[in-house]
Amino acid sequence: MRYFITFAYDGTGFHGSQTQPNGNTVQAEMEAAFATVLRTAVALTFAGRTDAGVHAEKMVAHFDYEPPLPANLVGRLNNLLPAAVAVYGIEPVAEDAHARFDATERTYRYRVIMRKDPFLYTTHTRVAPGLDFEAMNRAAERLVGRQDFASFCRTHTDVKTTLCDVRKAQWVVVSETEAYFEISADRFLRNMVRAVVGTLFEVGRGRMTEKQMEEIIRAHDRRRAGHSAPAEGLSLVEIIYPPKCYIS
Repeated sequence: MRYFITFAYDGTGFHGSQTQPNGNTVQAEMEAAFATVLRTAVALTFAGRTDAGVHAEKMVAHFDYEPPLPANLVGRLNNLLPAAVAVYGIEPVAEDAHARFDATERTYRYRVIMRKDPFLYTTHTRVAPGLDFEAMNRAAERLVGRQDFASFCRTHTDVKTTLCDVRKAQWVVVSETEAYFEISADRFLRNMVRAVVGTLFEVGRGRMTEKQMEEIIRAHDRRRAGHSAPAEGLSLVEIIYPPKCYIS
């Protein structure tokens, strides 16, 4: 039977979400916890990949397991997992439901802070005061729609297409010292959100115009965009699936 597992993690101490040869990952920790509780190997398929230092307030993965799941599996997994990883729920889904390919929309949030705060430095990126958020929002409007985002994609990746349908891209000012950028799309490319935010920082600092944002998108050239923003401010906050994935 196939299940969706919903969980969250602070990516600060991990070398990314998915298993790799060198460095601890969220997937490795979770699969080890499953193996201890279920006494068998369980392979998790994540809805997406997050880089080292990037967080997830909501991540989904699927796994297959035939016998009935043991009672209080969520609690038992949480007892084994490090404090930086929390499982929120496990539910049966359709046999062909796929955590990655069936997702219809994902939302990321990039948080910034304009002051030093020892309690937020792992989840917010500290920036100098004075960013022009109105100009950044006007530039962000150029991102909305189905377009080729090759200019914001990490080079030398094996993706078949760099087309994405961005449905929302907006800066929200929370206070005089805090703000966040929220972006939703059907899919995201490797490093795309951080590249977008880094480019918007250039607009906010007056080093780039809103019109140049359009030119960067049309260029399909990563060298034209700004530097990638630091990882710590970025979190995956939502993933949406169609009703067909769930068992009614």
